[in-house]
Amino acid sequence: MAALRLARSRNVGPSTYIRLVRRFGDPARALDALPELARRGGAGAMTPFDAAAAAREMEAGAAAGARLVILGEPGYPPALAAIPDPPPVFWLRGDPSALRARTVAIVGARNASAMGLRLARAMAAELGAAGFIVASGLARGIDGAAHEGALPTGTVAALAGCVAQVYPRDHAALAERIAAEGGALIAEAPMGADPQARHFPRRNRVIAGLSRAVVLIEAASRSGSLITAEFALEQGREVLAAPGSPLDPRSAGGNQLIRQGASLVRDAADVVESLEQAGAEDPQGEAGGAAPPGLAPDGFAETAAPPPAPQDDRRLRAEIASLLGLAPVEEDELLRLSGANLSAVAEVLLELELAGRLVRQPGGMLALLPEA
Repeated sequence: MAALRLARSRNVGPSTYIRLVRRFGDPARALDALPELARRGGAGAMTPFDAAAAAREMEAGAAAGARLVILGEPGYPPALAAIPDPPPVFWLRGDPSALRARTVAIVGARNASAMGLRLARAMAAELGAAGFIVASGLARGIDGAAHEGALPTGTVAALAGCVAQVYPRDHAALAERIAAEGGALIAEAPMGADPQARHFPRRNRVIAGLSRAVVLIEAASRSGSLITAEFALEQGREVLAAPGSPLDPRSAGGNQLIRQGASLVRDAADVVESLEQAGAEDPQGEAGGAAPPGLAPDGFAETAAPPPAPQDDRRLRAEIASLLGLAPVEEDELLRLSGANLSAVAEVLLELELAGRLVRQPGGMLALLPEA
């Protein structure tokens, strides 16, 4: 309950969740500290996610036959835990062991051609026979074909909405088969949540994070499949693509990736060979190593020390605020200019995040929003 409430609290994203648990030792202590941290960061008031609402979500999950998977616990997929911003919690329906197998993602166009659908089904079936779980996003087109091909050996579907309300609705029967036949449905969204536009990129990062490689089949030049490929590259995964006709817009994205260095693949044998040639390490690792740095396998901080006493260094807080601004600054540069130690600066930044005033940008850049 504490982990769920902390993850659902305002201004607590995946990276902030990890910082809080590292700082305070466990989710319950971090939850208790939220209001004071946000107040020191400039927020007028901050109330953690309501306990009754969390209890209702837990009840809804149980009614749907789903279980809550928490970052750091043994059942959390090690590959997903290793990415920069793993989901603190997610819901799962189906077989948890499907999340611990060697995984390859197959993604592509919703308006796929008959040839693309055939390739996706065949490749997924062959990868399953070779001992891989196939992951995708349960969308129409290539995603659905990949799940269908991998059903006999198990497949994982990452959803943009909740695990109990499948989108698109015409894949509801497929989703039930995935959960019942050795696969798994997972969703970061709360129980009862309908998919929104902002959920799809988060789902795509999960698909890439679960996988050793992402295979694109018929991806347009501007598509969600390319977002999944970008996440895979950022996470150190292999990106592979099936070539297509230069006259077909559905192949533009995949062909461009090949030009930029992605491996060209025609079938599952090419995928396996590409992984072997790249020497791709298995990000799933060994069972039990599912915690990111600083968290033990039970989701608590690795150190058993009591939570540190709150610091009330108004001078340092004012100095950090003056060094930050609307123009982004590197976190390392901020540390150098402040002259303060790392833990003190990190605490001030955490306070500003919880107050909704700090924006973290790619490359370790920070910017400050004005007080409301």
